[in-house]
Amino acid sequence: MEEIRIVDTTLRDGNTSLWAHNMTTGMMHPVLRHMDQAGFDAMEFFVSGRFKKVVREQKDNPWDWVRYGQKEVKNTRLRYHGGLSSGFSLTPACIPRLVIERVVHYGITLTRLSDPWNNYDQLKKEVAELRNLGMESVVNLIYSISPRHTDEYYARKAREAAAMKPYRICFKDVGGMLTPDRTRSLVKLIRENVGDTTLEFHAHCNNGLAPFNVLEAVKEGIRIVHTSVPPLANGSAQPSVFNVVRNLRALGYKPAVNEKVLEPVEQHFCWIAKKEGLPIGAPREYDETWYRHQVPGGMISNLRHQLKMLGKENQIGRVLEEIVQVRAELGYPIMVTPFAQFVGSQAAINVMIGERYKEVTDQVIQYTLGLWGEEGAEHMDPEVKAKILDRPRARELENFEIPQVSLDDVRKQYGGPNLSDEELLLRFYAGPEFVDALKSAPPRKEYLDARQPLVKLVEELTRKGDLSHVYIQRGDFSLSVGRRS
Repeated sequence: MEEIRIVDTTLRDGNTSLWAHNMTTGMMHPVLRHMDQAGFDAMEFFVSGRFKKVVREQKDNPWDWVRYGQKEVKNTRLRYHGGLSSGFSLTPACIPRLVIERVVHYGITLTRLSDPWNNYDQLKKEVAELRNLGMESVVNLIYSISPRHTDEYYARKAREAAAMKPYRICFKDVGGMLTPDRTRSLVKLIRENVGDTTLEFHAHCNNGLAPFNVLEAVKEGIRIVHTSVPPLANGSAQPSVFNVVRNLRALGYKPAVNEKVLEPVEQHFCWIAKKEGLPIGAPREYDETWYRHQVPGGMISNLRHQLKMLGKENQIGRVLEEIVQVRAELGYPIMVTPFAQFVGSQAAINVMIGERYKEVTDQVIQYTLGLWGEEGAEHMDPEVKAKILDRPRARELENFEIPQVSLDDVRKQYGGPNLSDEELLLRFYAGPEFVDALKSAPPRKEYLDARQPLVKLVEELTRKGDLSHVYIQRGDFSLSVGRRS
């Protein structure tokens, strides 16, 4: 029986894809020890995208999340997600570098990262710098569908990725668009071109096929796959660990994970979801239209919400059709952050205004100027490119350069030399006023382990040195605990 290792994505991608980063530190830390006992190859754990969201909306310090990981997880390698490039904005290079330095300080020394163009010439420099900072890299090879994304493209990109000598390569289906047939053919092709570099497989369930595709990837020789613990599985996240492990065993493989210890994790997060009104991931039906617009699952829900706020929710069909055309005109960027958001926003603007490219976002102008990679500018529709650049704002941005400010300059702007690195990063991403509000916020809400809430409550109360007697009553049940004199 060949062993199949599992990378867990519950606390990172499951939280991002299904709960929009709404999992707080109080929700997370009661289950860390259970997850650490499961035998995962690794757990994806943290991403800088949490900084703004959790500080502003949850009044939670994201560094506490990282500290709990360092304290509670002893048997499993924790992973960061991301590298030294920015997501939606062109950020001074000193900021993501400082994030990596602090994450490494807490013992997280492995990350999974992408270039949205699968541009490994660009990523090679980043991987080398990450290595110098103490961070190893799992490099994504992202799947997409377009006239440009051919078998020859993937064979060439696999060779380029392997030539970087990363820790591993991850074949990533962010849009959930692989079919079982395409999974078989591409995994075989990629394996033939990566030499002895270890491969992982990561797929989202947007179109209902990822649980099947994981099995096909394993049949074709991949021995490390990504799963999540329900209710933070399925939907737009990764397949359920319980489903994948059960099916792998049925096929004669030996999953290197003890899923029994994850049952209380599932119970805990289901209880949290019901208590806090958070989504419970469920398997999705197959949808052929997905292969036209290729919009990531979480982004469609955001589009619907934004259109609803404008009273235009009934326009979602037109926007999705416009996305198909805008993507083609922009040279078929891969529908992954940040390009999926660039394409979706521009398509919505075109539909709402009623004239295509009459108004254009700064990001799309920057994209057209090649500031987000020359590949997009080179492959754009010439007429659309000319229309976008024939405006005063394009001429303003033409000579834009990413500000090369030093960390000292940023520190002066946000609080001076006595500001800690961690607070500096919070102030940069979330805003000084929100960090100040965090300092005066009430203590964060803590959650008991849903498996044994009463036992957990008694344990916590008995740890308090100032209590001599505890009395609990609910209905006909009562419990009295006291200290011996």
